[in-house]
Amino acid sequence: MAFLKWFLLIFTLHSFMPTPISSNLSLTKEALAQIPLNFLEFSKKPEIMDWMVNIRRKIHENRELGYEEFETSKLIRAELDLMGIPYKYPIAVTGVVGYIGTGKPPFVALRADMDALAMEELVEWEHKSKVPGKMHACGHDAHVAMLLGAAKMLQHNQNDLQGTVVLIFQPAEEGGGGAKIMLDEGALDKVDAIFALHVTARVPIGMVASRPGPISAAMGFFEAVINGKGGHAAIPQHTVDPILAASNVIVSLQHLVSREADPLDSQVVSIAKFQGGGAFNVIPDSVTIGGTFRAFSKESFLQLRQRIEEVISKQASVQRCNATVIFDERSMYPVNSNNKELHEHFRKVAGEILGSENIIEMQPQMGGEDFAFFSESIPGLFFFLGMKETEGAVHSGHSPYFRVNEDVFPYGAALHASLAITYLLQNPTKYTSPPEFCELGLSGNCSWHAGS
Repeated sequence: MAFLKWFLLIFTLHSFMPTPISSNLSLTKEALAQIPLNFLEFSKKPEIMDWMVNIRRKIHENRELGYEEFETSKLIRAELDLMGIPYKYPIAVTGVVGYIGTGKPPFVALRADMDALAMEELVEWEHKSKVPGKMHACGHDAHVAMLLGAAKMLQHNQNDLQGTVVLIFQPAEEGGGGAKIMLDEGALDKVDAIFALHVTARVPIGMVASRPGPISAAMGFFEAVINGKGGHAAIPQHTVDPILAASNVIVSLQHLVSREADPLDSQVVSIAKFQGGGAFNVIPDSVTIGGTFRAFSKESFLQLRQRIEEVISKQASVQRCNATVIFDERSMYPVNSNNKELHEHFRKVAGEILGSENIIEMQPQMGGEDFAFFSESIPGLFFFLGMKETEGAVHSGHSPYFRVNEDVFPYGAALHASLAITYLLQNPTKYTSPPEFCELGLSGNCSWHAGS
């Protein structure tokens, strides 16, 4: 009798469960096209929109720098707990990695960076930073809110997932190389592909921009101390002038691009720091210069690095000085390159949500992005989400007047969720013995569990 009761209960529950959109693995093009539109409609609901906006504003008021995002991480984990999404924490000090779906392959990841910048906000509004000298001037607070919005939709549709979506909440994108640390600590283990977005005020709202292949350059920073012999400026013959040596170094460094690089292979060497001396009539003992270098291939980047060190050392020697060159290894980012197949997938999904006429194929940019560590390790796709309004001044990222247009949130959340769920539907697992959540360390019987 007891067995019959259990059988009837299970039969009744199964009868009323929603039919998974993926129950038919040979979905029609029309059915696949409807998924992104359903997500967009869901994310535009006032209660969902308000929820994402409130999350973003909480983070914006209490912004934190790289590897210090403890309160931001706490807020993310609280929201994941409320949604019943298991996660791993900490990864890379403050990072969080959540999991939605079967716990089995294929695995697809969505990434949002969390850190703020060390600058004073000059935008006067109700939710201005409460932390002096810190500001979310690059939109990472919005990135977190939209990824949580996508997580809510994916969790709501978890029965439809033919695999696992991995949520990457990453610390320290702004020069801290947080992606590299997360990668080293296993955040992308078993992951087959990864997507990320970045808001931009240079593209109108309702449009996106990306491209296949390199989208942002490899980048690095360097500093050089040029040592001479100081003395009175009226008797320079008794000195070894490091200012003169540094000046020659700077001019010679410009020849690396203008005379050594292939004109069709874009490269940059810029000196942005020059410190030396404190009086009009005293030649200093030393001068410190610093700058950045960029390239669109690993070979060109490594060649630039080698030549920068050679030019600085040898030009200083010509002027009877010696030089020490230091490269900031943590700031070295590889080329951020978009996988061509993932770019086609992105174009299809974005076209369903926004219309194909609202997809811009952009030119590569010289700015650096540490998502490159992820896309260097596995196939990745990085795109820009437009939020430019028709009126008003445009302030780009890293400006103290930077603003986020919160009307863009439904588009970002829907794109995230749609890219992930359709990727899983179109890339069924090839594995014969897939791992369960326990292998990922997320079962209650394992060392990691939901809410850990």
